[in-house]
Amino acid sequence: MPEISTAERAAGFLLGLTDDDTAARVRERTRLPGPEGAAEARKRLRSSLGWGGHRRLPVSVTLWALEQDDPQLNALLREHGAITDLGLRRALARGIPFGPGRTQPLPVSRATAENEPEVPEAYERLGLVGALRAAGSWGRARGAASMVLTAEDWRTVTDADAEQPLPGYSRWALSIRPDCPPGLRKQFGSHPKFTHRLREAGVLDGPAEYALTHRPAVEVLTLLSLGTVMFPSRLPAAEDALRPLVRRHLGDREEAWAVLAQLIGTFHGTAPELIVTARAIA
Repeated sequence: MPEISTAERAAGFLLGLTDDDTAARVRERTRLPGPEGAAEARKRLRSSLGWGGHRRLPVSVTLWALEQDDPQLNALLREHGAITDLGLRRALARGIPFGPGRTQPLPVSRATAENEPEVPEAYERLGLVGALRAAGSWGRARGAASMVLTAEDWRTVTDADAEQPLPGYSRWALSIRPDCPPGLRKQFGSHPKFTHRLREAGVLDGPAEYALTHRPAVEVLTLLSLGTVMFPSRLPAAEDALRPLVRRHLGDREEAWAVLAQLIGTFHGTAPELIVTARAIA
């Protein structure tokens, strides 16, 4: 059986958003792949990360994966350098769970524990809020912000900023943490520079935003096709965002699906633009 390409996997993910009868007819014509098992998806995830796929991971996507609190998945992400945020790396090294409502510490391997970034000297001298207030540069602010690890820490920072606004560098460093509470970001304000920094850092409102606005479509859809093992609890939101577009513009139009399968590998736009373009050409 010929190896399934990345572009075919991406198109196959969209095809999975149609009904079973339509998907079967389109697969017969286009040879797009059907659903894969968890073991196969996990193997493909390992291969994707091993070939540098982590460079395509927005920091929020990494957080969604960590929210599974799956030690094997966490180890895989760490081994391949997919966890770039200092705060996430520190929390992982200390066994702090990421899933909403979870409090039980996670088992931590020696390799994971040794991956913790160095604790800032200012934090040891001044404590959390003191280190954030003393941060006069981006590097010091980033280090201090990485010490915010628990829900209690975030409440402490929120209260401190409400009492007296934190310095700009610290606000910036905290705002681009993917686990920064939305309420604290709102408290920081909505300056256009902050919005730009969030976008540049890969901080997303949710999976729907990623599915609809990021590009190129082939990378987005390939990553979403791994969602069953990477972020299963988050995947439905992305699917729900794309499903109406797939059904409206592609539906059971086999010719449109054939065009999409030919376009997807070299298309530079978003997934919605790809779907609409395929229908228009067909």
